Amino acid sequence: MKAEQDPAEESSVQELTIAESADVVKARQAVRVLAQQAKLSLVDQTKLVTAASELARNTLSYGGGGSMRGSLVRRSLKQGVRVQFRDRGPGIPDLDLALTDGWSSGKGMGLGLSGARRLSDEFDLVSEVGKGTTVTVTKWAR
Repeated sequence: MKAEQDPAEESSVQELTIAESADVVKARQAVRVLAQQAKLSLVDQTKLVTAASELARNTLSYGGGGSMRGSLVRRSLKQGVRVQFRDRGPGIPDLDLALTDGWSSGKGMGLGLSGARRLSDEFDLVSEVGKGTTVTVTKWAR
C-alpha cells in the first residue's frame, strides 16, 4: 500500500502523543494549522483534517494509542502537509479487507482507512500483526 514518494523536504514538525480522546482533538487542530501554513484550499484543509481525525481515532481505538507526526513538506515547487500516525497495537492482519469501504473490525462505519485514503493525495499503510501500524497521508497545495 505504498505511494510513490520522492524525498521531500520537511519543516514545521508537530509531534503529539495520542493517548486519550482529547488528543484526537489536538491532532485535528495541529493538522489544521499545518494545512493553513501550507496554503491548502479550504476544501483541501477540510479533507486533510477529516483524514487526520479518522486516523487519530483509529490510533487510539484500535492501536491502543500512539503518536502523530505532522510536517510541512516541499517537493520541487509543490508544498503540502504530511501526517504520520503510528501505534504499537495488534496490527492489521488483512490490509486489503481493512481498506474496503464498509468493513470495520469494531463498531465503526468502516470508512476510516478507506476514507482517509480517498481524502489524501498520497497514502501509505504499513502494518505488522503483533507489532503495530503506521499510516502516512500527504495532501499537496494545488
